[in-house]
Amino acid sequence: MQFAIEALDLVKRFGDDARPAVDGVSFTVAPGTVLGLLGPNGAGKTTTVRMMTTLTAPTSGTARVAGYDVVREPDAVRRNMGLTGQVATVDELLTGRENIRMIGGLYGIRRKDLKQLGDQLLEQFSLTDAADRVVKSYSGGMRRRLDLAVSLLASPPVLFLDEPTTGLDPRSRNELWDALRALVRQGTTLLLTTQYLEEADQLADNIVVIDKGRIIAEGSPLQLKQQAGNASLVVTVTKAEDLPAAQALLAKTGAEVFVDTGARELTATAEGLDDMVRVAGWLRDSNIAVDDIGLSRPSLDDVFLSLTGHRSEEEVDA
Repeated sequence: MQFAIEALDLVKRFGDDARPAVDGVSFTVAPGTVLGLLGPNGAGKTTTVRMMTTLTAPTSGTARVAGYDVVREPDAVRRNMGLTGQVATVDELLTGRENIRMIGGLYGIRRKDLKQLGDQLLEQFSLTDAADRVVKSYSGGMRRRLDLAVSLLASPPVLFLDEPTTGLDPRSRNELWDALRALVRQGTTLLLTTQYLEEADQLADNIVVIDKGRIIAEGSPLQLKQQAGNASLVVTVTKAEDLPAAQALLAKTGAEVFVDTGARELTATAEGLDDMVRVAGWLRDSNIAVDDIGLSRPSLDDVFLSLTGHRSEEEVDA
């Protein structure tokens, strides 16, 4: 199998005596999938992307994009990838349509083909109504969508997105996520750097967690969550007087039960759905009414805290 993206022991130092900003990073991305490169500010995510997109040379190691080596074949890499950075790069004084014409012209796309492709991309990213307005009047979400549309003019099989939703409001973020999911359905391979755990959870097939320039964990979102511990069974009883009886029932699973009297809530570790179904049956048979019962799995934030000792949004030394 030829991977769409490969990082091969990438190292980057800025200065001879400096601690590496990226220290031996290796991973692969299968075609048509999404890899989330997750880590706090200063972890080395952007430096990794800059090496993989030929914007900076590795100190050692290399990478391959669409089968081409970033050190030996940089021109071929650039022809087969798109990049959306942390800041939208579209020209604010041009309209959306003019931005597409300008960048398409730089790519050498024929005018007739460019018109059709531009209209297609504007529609795909819900920008048709704003196509002839200057970008200066766009919202942050609209600019990011235009930036993404421009990066797709050459139909690259691989797309790198460096914290693409930073600064966006929740609605704009969700709209951009929908656009990215549509690209993946069409076969595009994405590498997404983010410090938003929810974003990685929503979009990524696999996640690489990087901290202080090194990979500290990798796997699917579910696999990483499982590293942080078992799920929790949470039961909210209707009547506070039923708490002792409910606690005794949950204890039959063999788990320690934590009781929040004020919230009428009991929490215990659980292996999964079977435990929840079994406890629900015991409660029903004992005529204990419940307002809610469910499983709460560890979040990616819990994973990051268990791996690094700090939350994802906390900055570390660069």
